[in-house]
Amino acid sequence: MNEEKLYLVGVSINSTGKSYFFLTTLDDLKLNEAVVCNTQHGLELGYVTVLPKEKEETILEDAFPHVLKRADESDLIAYNNNLLLSEKAKEITQKTSDELGLNMNIISGFYTLDGTKVTLSYLADDRVDFRDLLKILANKLRCRIELRQIGTRDRAKMIGGIGICGLKLCCSSFLNEFDGISITMAKNQMLALNIPKLSGHCGKLICCLKYEDAVYSEEKKSLPRIGVRVNYDNAVYKLTSINIITKMARLENSENILTVPVDEIKDKIINNNNKEDNK
Repeated sequence: MNEEKLYLVGVSINSTGKSYFFLTTLDDLKLNEAVVCNTQHGLELGYVTVLPKEKEETILEDAFPHVLKRADESDLIAYNNNLLLSEKAKEITQKTSDELGLNMNIISGFYTLDGTKVTLSYLADDRVDFRDLLKILANKLRCRIELRQIGTRDRAKMIGGIGICGLKLCCSSFLNEFDGISITMAKNQMLALNIPKLSGHCGKLICCLKYEDAVYSEEKKSLPRIGVRVNYDNAVYKLTSINIITKMARLENSENILTVPVDEIKDKIINNNNKEDNK
């Protein structure tokens, strides 16, 4: 008996908004088609985001969770009913949390497709002892309960919005993981250190600071160091900034300010026996 071929397919799971790869025997799944998946949380509904591709032999069958089947009408009905139950569970949890004096902001709730488990995500400034809360919720919700603390970036991903670029937030459109973003990246790209303007909807530094950081680092290797002195047009200037995109340099002294092409000053730098000046 021939074994069925397995395929890798990308699926966006609605409880997290993130896309993951699953194994499936269905090679004809279409983009945005609803499927039922077996995830670490249980049975969940998701939508195809990457078309099936035949699994390589080196990939073990138990390395990925599985798509169990195409979603049928009963699955979609169950999913929509669970959305209503999730809102009710969210309200009950927030009310109970407030009554217990817990500093929790319940952001979302998601039931597994079979209704046997609800995952409730919350924001909190500190760790929360929710043992008493779980005892009360177990009697009210009558299912398994998982309380999951999330960060402000995860909240922005769930809620969504429009970024300063005018496009849908990266976190709610294609980012699955959040890399570390530091103010050093803004300095590296010579941006004005205006924290409010460099912050996203989540209140953290915007993720797009990372996108071009490596390019700026590479480009700066061939450019003079900011702060070096330059003998230009029979006068000594200080190099105060460089526009890496246009390759224009800003030179200043007590009497004048000039903007000139970087190539015109590379051989006019006053070395002062400091080899770093020409880096």
